[in-house]
Amino acid sequence: MQLVQTTRDALLKPLSTVAGIVERRNTMPILANILMRKQGDQVSFVATDLEIQITTHAEFGAGDGDEATTVAARKLLDILRALPDSDEVRLGLASGKLSIQAGKSRFALQTMPADEFPTLKQPEQWDVSFTLPQKTLKHLFNMVHFAMAQQDIRYYLNGLLFVFEPGCVRAVATDGHRLAHIGTAVEGIEQKHDVIVPRKTVLEVLRLLNETDDPVNIDVAQGQIRFRFGQVELVSKLVEGKFPDYTRVIPTHYTRHFEVNREALQGSLQRAAILTTDKLKGVRLQMADHQLKITSSNAEQEEALEEIDIDYGHEPLDVGFNVSYLLDVLSNVKTDAIKWSVQPDVNASALITLPEDDQFKYVVMPMRI
Repeated sequence: MQLVQTTRDALLKPLSTVAGIVERRNTMPILANILMRKQGDQVSFVATDLEIQITTHAEFGAGDGDEATTVAARKLLDILRALPDSDEVRLGLASGKLSIQAGKSRFALQTMPADEFPTLKQPEQWDVSFTLPQKTLKHLFNMVHFAMAQQDIRYYLNGLLFVFEPGCVRAVATDGHRLAHIGTAVEGIEQKHDVIVPRKTVLEVLRLLNETDDPVNIDVAQGQIRFRFGQVELVSKLVEGKFPDYTRVIPTHYTRHFEVNREALQGSLQRAAILTTDKLKGVRLQMADHQLKITSSNAEQEEALEEIDIDYGHEPLDVGFNVSYLLDVLSNVKTDAIKWSVQPDVNASALITLPEDDQFKYVVMPMRI
């Protein structure tokens, strides 16, 4: 039975969209597959890892009748990518195998029954629903995702806190050593609500969103969140647990501030980082007499020194930081300058904000060097 007839690139687009969450190692063999469902000229593609499910649709169904099957995602993608981009591709199903034809190339892949494919059960009613432009949601996640923990035993840190309140949504991430916060105005939210979105879901949403004003419909229910945009629907389980109170972490009483050119600071830190060790990514920042000195050294007694002019007229301050934490924020914000706030205490965290965006706040703890 014929399922699909279209160009290679047209078929690659929806397959690439859903296949990003397919793990190479699975507890269930069918999780390495994608579900293809044809209804008339409509074809849907579904992938899941039991925590996230992505569905996308396309209009290139061929042949009569409706059909559904599952096939190995990686093999199908690898075959399509290796085909000439000018060829028309035809997919068919017969005797439990998916046939792929393009030009003079022929392939046959084993399939597994569609009714064995595990799909996430969605709630009948969602508790919170609102809409954001794609570029706004992408900006929110992009400005904080780098501060999420990776494989922390405090599982609630391995994700992003998504806060909804009347007139505003916030995104917050922390790994215990630094914290990133950003908010934006929104309509349609009646009461405060917050959820923890898993790390993998955040990165997948970032991968799929575009820099457009097209809407993203966001729905939240007990234990689940759903993002719908364009031809894509992404449903994810949420992380259970109590996220730290971010409002207590963000300093509000700092009195010493200076602005510094972002690219100049980023370049100096990148050069100083060359002489740090893999285990101890520490750099020293010395602020005094309208100058910022950045130094680093290693076990071979090699040293780096960088100097930047800044508007700092307070008594000297000498404090150490993990250079990776500083470079993470500088590579994700795209402003000309950043605002740096400190206290006259080597144990106090630094607060990095943006001159033209009072909603973005990045707090980084110092380290002893």
